[in-house]
Amino acid sequence: MKYLCLAYEEERIFSEMTEAQWHELLQETLDYVADLQKQGKLVLTNALQSATKAHTLRIRNDELIMTDGPFAETKEQLGGFFLIEVVSEEEALEIAAGWPSARLGTIEVRPVEEELRPTSRY
Repeated sequence: MKYLCLAYEEERIFSEMTEAQWHELLQETLDYVADLQKQGKLVLTNALQSATKAHTLRIRNDELIMTDGPFAETKEQLGGFFLIEVVSEEEALEIAAGWPSARLGTIEVRPVEEELRPTSRY
């Protein structure tokens, strides 16, 4: 089963890191990614650029409403994601808990809906 893990981070924490702290976290993350790839559990992972470069779009009453930045009023923003394929939810949670930035932010783990159901979205 596939799970999408969304990494929410507070940009301030990363910008306040020393160069040495950042490189240590980066290397730990790259090592974790390599290990998951070797095990065949990582499908895809990417970091996202700063939330300050985001745009939020909505269409209401046939009108496009666009704002700069993320919609959520929170300090933590979506910083990246990783898509994993594992045998159980427990394994997905274990992998997410091992992701290095989980110590600094929040990881949301959600099962992937492989197909839209014809009867109901949720």
